[in-house]
Amino acid sequence: MDLKSNHTPVLTDAAPITKSRLRVPSSLLPYSPTGAAFPPGRPLTIPWKKTGLLDDVRSSGWLDAMKSSSPTAKKITKDINHGFASSDADSAYCTWLLKYPSALTSFEQITNYAKGKRIALFLDYDGTLSPIVDNPECAFMSDNMRAAVKKVAELFPTAIISGRSRDKVYEFVGLTELYYAGSHGMDIIGPVRQSVSDNHPNCIRSTDNQGKEVNLFQTAAEFLPMIDEVMSSLIECTKDIKGAKVENNKFCVSVHYRNVEEKNWHIVGQRVTDILKDYPRLRLTHGRKVLEVRPVINWDKGKAVTFLLESLGLNNCDDVLPIYVGDDRTDEDAFKVLKEGHKGYGILVASAPKESNAVYSLHDPSEVMEFLKSLVVWKSGLLKSYI
Repeated sequence: MDLKSNHTPVLTDAAPITKSRLRVPSSLLPYSPTGAAFPPGRPLTIPWKKTGLLDDVRSSGWLDAMKSSSPTAKKITKDINHGFASSDADSAYCTWLLKYPSALTSFEQITNYAKGKRIALFLDYDGTLSPIVDNPECAFMSDNMRAAVKKVAELFPTAIISGRSRDKVYEFVGLTELYYAGSHGMDIIGPVRQSVSDNHPNCIRSTDNQGKEVNLFQTAAEFLPMIDEVMSSLIECTKDIKGAKVENNKFCVSVHYRNVEEKNWHIVGQRVTDILKDYPRLRLTHGRKVLEVRPVINWDKGKAVTFLLESLGLNNCDDVLPIYVGDDRTDEDAFKVLKEGHKGYGILVASAPKESNAVYSLHDPSEVMEFLKSLVVWKSGLLKSYI
């Protein structure tokens, strides 16, 4: 496989489907023990039936989950006023970096392990390539980040795996050099490989807008009518909640409460769960100030990584080093797949300490961009040495 050029078409569905931090010890190899593992995000229990006090308890559980995953500006300001952010927080973060060392200060170790291996790169979008913003429609990546992604994708097989719809991610990124997986990996385009088509019944052969054959994999295609129906209901039931926004991500629906007053978060959670009582084939998960409605299927970002590696002919190969960079709970599924298989590295993007299945860390999207640029410089140096 030619790793110098990985130009990948952007697919438009041919037809609608109805149904600077502390240095890691040099002995650390991929996924050697670095501490207790953080369990990946799990679906939260939906109160299917109202039963008085029990229902109140479950509602409180939702509220607690929403708060724990979504720290407010008010709490952050309070921490700063008490000197926590400038002292205790810094100390806690430095201690955390001993467990999840910076991928920048550990870059030499990463590339030493990568010698003789083919790197495959997987990236989340929001919070990884773009900053987290109040309006999800304005989560634009910078021109410098786009240039960095373009260059790295020209040297390594690269894919973006996002909770957003595939079309929306491409709209933000606008590059044809990489692969796109939307809806948490439930909507993927990849290179044509017969073995992949044979093993996955929801994988069909199609053509992109340049006329090139590609594989389109939509494992939750039968859920589309149901998702559209729930989408309409969620828009209707949250329209009177100031700041609430419902986003259609094709195979999942996101209910954003980032701009909702905290005192009204419980209203958002209760109304969403009330709608889902009639849809046992859908589940509810939570992220940073967002509730996500997803099909109940055995599929996540981890399985999307495995699928893409298979599509690229890189799965179960000893000379392949997958690297996944992400910041949210849903990325833990991908970190876990790499960790359990001792296949590669998970890199968590985080500005505050939290448990993870990742091995390394980066502070924010600006460090992600620096890491991508470093990969380009490293790979370009290797290629020059062969000339």
